Amino acid sequence: MTELLSIILAAGEGTRMRSTTPKVLHPVGGMPIVGHVARAAREAGSSKIALVTGPRHEQIRKAVSAMDPAIEHFEQTIAKGTAHAASMARAAFEAAKGYIAVVYGDHPLLRGSNFRVVLDRLDAGLDVAILGFEPKDPTGYGRFITDGETLLAIREHKDASEEERRIRLCNACILAFRAEVFRDLIDKVENNNAQSEYYLGDLVELANAAGKKVGYGIAPENDVMGVNDRSQLARAEGLFQDVRREDFMKAGVTLKDPKSVWFSYDTEIASDVTIEPNVVFGPGVVVEQGAVIHAFSHIEGAHIGRNASVGPFARLRPEADLGEDVKVGNFVEVKKAKIGKGAKISHLSYIGDATVGAEVNIGAGVITVNYDGYNKHQTIIGDNAFIGSNSSLVAPVTIGDGALVASGSVITEDVEADALALGRARQAVKPGRAKEIFAKAAAKKQSKKG
Repeated sequence: MTELLSIILAAGEGTRMRSTTPKVLHPVGGMPIVGHVARAAREAGSSKIALVTGPRHEQIRKAVSAMDPAIEHFEQTIAKGTAHAASMARAAFEAAKGYIAVVYGDHPLLRGSNFRVVLDRLDAGLDVAILGFEPKDPTGYGRFITDGETLLAIREHKDASEEERRIRLCNACILAFRAEVFRDLIDKVENNNAQSEYYLGDLVELANAAGKKVGYGIAPENDVMGVNDRSQLARAEGLFQDVRREDFMKAGVTLKDPKSVWFSYDTEIASDVTIEPNVVFGPGVVVEQGAVIHAFSHIEGAHIGRNASVGPFARLRPEADLGEDVKVGNFVEVKKAKIGKGAKISHLSYIGDATVGAEVNIGAGVITVNYDGYNKHQTIIGDNAFIGSNSSLVAPVTIGDGALVASGSVITEDVEADALALGRARQAVKPGRAKEIFAKAAAKKQSKKG
């Protein structure tokens, strides 16, 4: 495959988002917009990626480095247009061989296949290939001026004549060049336009004037939609979710109410999994074959084993690891805990920083008390143990195999295998005492009114 350098332009301020978070860091499917663009570039075969950001965009640079440490960073200190921004990556493209693709960083639905549309045109002999689309409303987009399959120019909306504005074929978001052509032309772009900016699209006319072969490819409108405000962000999220839902159903996943289930970019679900309505998957979730996720559950950073049952109204937080045939029931929260095969945590419990053995039964209202105000501590529960309802296991503590913790106990010391542990006060009944207590409380309340 021909070597590919992708230059991602993300120097814009995104003021229409009305946010302290840079536009390209707003998430779609749990991943920042610019992360989707970088991911698509890698899918298309980019061995190198250069990211151009603005002077106040350290937050973007940090986030992108965390996602893809190999990306090179460049800065556009003064906003002078897209061609000027691309030229800031000079140290990357001066040594580039093969192809250079310049792509805008605010297109979260891009895929590697969209890059390949124009890269394949270069493979076929073109020197320059630009990705276009036909929007329902072309207002604001640069128009493609064509002659058959040749792209003659890209006319920005503000500079276009009334006749040119009637053109339906518009500039999308990927401009691909043979590396030597891009190097020869990028510094020849001028700013003789309504905005006095250096437009990347002007490279098309320059390439034609230099006798180069210039063409275009076409992408579906949804694939190349950009995000400039919160409404477009919501629409992008909706389109992303529609694609994910359809992909999962085609792969053998049952969605009882597809529109109410929300996935992340990296959600992995095996066949024969059933998902009931109103389930949200955050990043980092893997669900194995035959599992059932009941309604109104929220799952993030978790692994769910074969034939497990989760919910309804369950919350699995990062590092929750459920084994085969595990049951996590209603209003149960699991965090950073490994739950062994066949274990049951059926109602109203919190299990955090714990290891739970196979075939353990955890009663309603059980809590692993894992935090002392400064540090987290581990709870270990052995195979076949039974933890009675409304018990608190104060970590660090170990409950042995086959042990029984009596209901309502507060356990602060280790329990050996097969032992019965009771940690509660002896019941005492005082006849008539409740009536006295209530009378005293009522009198106190009445005295406040007087």
